[in-house]
Order: sequence, then C-alpha cells, then structure tokens
Amino acid sequence: MHGEPETRSPAHADATFAKITWRLIPFLCVLWILAWIDRVNIGFAKLQMLDDLKFSQTVYGFGAGVLFVGYFLFEVPSNLLLARIGARKTIARITIGWGLICVLQMFVRTPIQFYVVRFLLGACEAGFYPGIIFFLSAWYPAPRRARAFGLFMSASAIAGVLGGPFAGSVMAGLSGVGGWAGWQWLFLLEGIPSVVAGFVTLAYLPDRPEEAGWLDADDRRVIAAELANDRQEAGPREHSVMSVFMNPKVWLLIAIFFCLLWANSTLTFWAPTIISEAGFGDSAVGWIAGGAYLVGAAGMIFNGFDSDRRREVRGHFACAAALGAAGLALAGLLANAGSWAVFALVLAISGTMSAIPVFWQLPNRFLTGAAAAAGVAMINSIANLAGAVAPYSLGVVKDATGHLSAGLIGAALVEALAVALVLAAPSLRETAAAPRPALAH
Repeated sequence: MHGEPETRSPAHADATFAKITWRLIPFLCVLWILAWIDRVNIGFAKLQMLDDLKFSQTVYGFGAGVLFVGYFLFEVPSNLLLARIGARKTIARITIGWGLICVLQMFVRTPIQFYVVRFLLGACEAGFYPGIIFFLSAWYPAPRRARAFGLFMSASAIAGVLGGPFAGSVMAGLSGVGGWAGWQWLFLLEGIPSVVAGFVTLAYLPDRPEEAGWLDADDRRVIAAELANDRQEAGPREHSVMSVFMNPKVWLLIAIFFCLLWANSTLTFWAPTIISEAGFGDSAVGWIAGGAYLVGAAGMIFNGFDSDRRREVRGHFACAAALGAAGLALAGLLANAGSWAVFALVLAISGTMSAIPVFWQLPNRFLTGAAAAAGVAMINSIANLAGAVAPYSLGVVKDATGHLSAGLIGAALVEALAVALVLAAPSLRETAAAPRPALAH
C-alpha cells in the first residue's frame, strides 16, 4: 500500500543481510585474527623466551596479563571516540598501533621492558572488540545478531588454528637466522601484517549502511525497516552514557563476563604450556592447539546460529560455559595424562569460546546509542581485568607448586560461577529473551 516496496519481503531481507555478511564479516574476521594472534603469540614465544631472558613463570604471567590493564584504561574512551568519528578511522588506528607494538616485543630484554610493551599492546588494542560489537549492532537487528557475532568471534578460534602451527614453524625454522631467536622472528612476522591491514581498513570499511556503495536503495530501505522494527520491539532503552555506570544490569553482566574471561584468559595464555606438560614436543604444540581452536570455532558458530534459531540466549550461554568449566576441571585433574589432558583442553576451549557470542546479545536488550557504545566498552574493559589476574595467578601457582592443576581447577570454579549468575538473575531472564522477528511488509 502507498508504494510500500516489495523489496521488504523476507526473501529480499535475507538476501540483503547475506550480502552484508559476505562484505563485512570476512574482513572483520581477518582483523580479529591478526589482533588475536598479536595478543596471544606470547603463549608460544614463552616456550623459548623464558629460557633466553631468564624470566620466571610469575614474570611471564604478570606480563601476559598486564595487557588487560591497558585495555581497561583505554577501552571506554576508544569506544566513545568510535561513536564520534566512526568505525573506519578508529579500527584503522587500533590495528596499526597494535601491529607496531607487537614488533617492538622482539627487542625486550628485561622484565620491566616486557611489562611496558605488553601494557602498550593492550592500550593500542583497546576498543577494537567492543567497537566491532557496537559497529555490527548498527548493521544487524537483534534476531540476526548472534549469528553475526558468532561468525566474527569465531575468528579468535581460527586465529588459534592458524597461529599455533605458524608459531611453531617460525620458532623452529628461523631460530638463529640473522642472529635473532625464533621468538623474535615470531613477533616481527606477526606484527607487520597488522600494520598493513590498518591502512587497508581506511580504504575498505564503511561506517554505516548509508555509506556502503555495494548496497542499493532498496537494500538500505530493508535494513532501515528491520532496525526500526527492532528498536520498536525492544521498547524503551537507556540512551544516556552516564546512566550506564549506575545500571545494576550492566554490573551484573560485568561480573558474568569477568568469570567467563577468567577461564578464557587462562586457556589463551597457558594452553601451549598445558599441551607441553602433557608430554608433547614443541613441534606438536602448535598443531594440537590449532586443532583445539578449530573445534572452538565450530562451537562458536553453531551456538550463535542455534541461539538465533531458537530465539534463546541464557540457556545457550549457561550450557556452553558449563562445558568449559567441566573441561578446565578435567584438565587440572588430568594435567599429566597425555591425550586425556588434551581432550579436556578441547572441551574447555570449545565450551568457553562458544559462550562468548551469545553473551553479547544481552547488553543491547536494554542499552542503545551512545549508552550501548559506552556500556559494551565498560563491560568488556572491566571484565577483561580477569585477563590481568588469571594468567598471573596461574604463574604464581606454577612457581609455587611446580604444576598447573590447582590453578586450572580454580579457573573452572570461577567459570562455574558465571553459569550460576546467568541462571539465577531474574533481570537476565527478562532481558535475554530475543525479540520477535521483524515483520515483513
């Protein structure tokens, strides 16, 4: 009626969002893979670096985790800047910065230098992950969002698939070449691509659907209609940035994500050590870690798609996190049991990572606009302090006891707390319900 375009049919809407997915998600995945590799390659470098530089496990744990202090301090300002100047410039700045700092890690010689470059790496990367969450929320309505998040976030698992074998090959094959150790070559070869990708971002990434030349007018009307319907279905939401800091739901989500990231950071920075101590040689560590993260990638994608299909969030988060907690506990109990320890590690990685994409459905149920930008950044930055504490605590446990078992079981209990919080909180039972699908016009 009244010239209502036929292009708003469900079939055209599906085709439009498929076009968006093919244009945006692979590129964003490449950026996230580079970011993730530059963040976690220290776990592989550790296998040579600690002996070369005479660092203790505690020094390693603190240096691995101090990255998240920089993350915490600069996350919210970075995301607020994104809301003002757009995703393209912000993401390019972040990508170039973390690539340069990654390269600088090859020149570390003392614990203080190690701590400084790791802090700077976190400061440069701050805002990327929540910025992408905010960016995708401007392109996808809620019923399509979890699968988009899942596809994007699976890149961190794919980074493990690619980064592990690559790190093992570089460290084994280039050790001593040009007078540099294998771990130095690793930082150099994994930092340069990020710098290049930052400049590509400036040329490739549109800030909003209105700026995408590959969308026609009918496509833009479809997107606008679904996003408008999404806002109407969601009802009143907070717009004020200041309201975020006093919102109890935000602090509850911070607590839940903190517990999840405690487990995830434990796995991220100690998985190579877990595999090594299970009896596998350095050449096999990267390939085994890559296989474990391949399973994690599949879990993230499946859980995101199934959450959207069933229009349910809370149960999908709880089941995945419970599997992760069980895997961590088993990894602690079977730390020296060879293949069984690796099996437990796979369960821990797949469960923990599969919980992440569905979690990010929750903030957008009660936050929008600048409040959503600040809220997502605040949740991510404060919760990521778990990444500062968890690797350090495991390093202390390792130095004190000679093994990882107690630290892994402790991480399992923290992740189990995330499950309890998300299941027990009445406010999440209200906000986790996915909205009805956008109406076809």
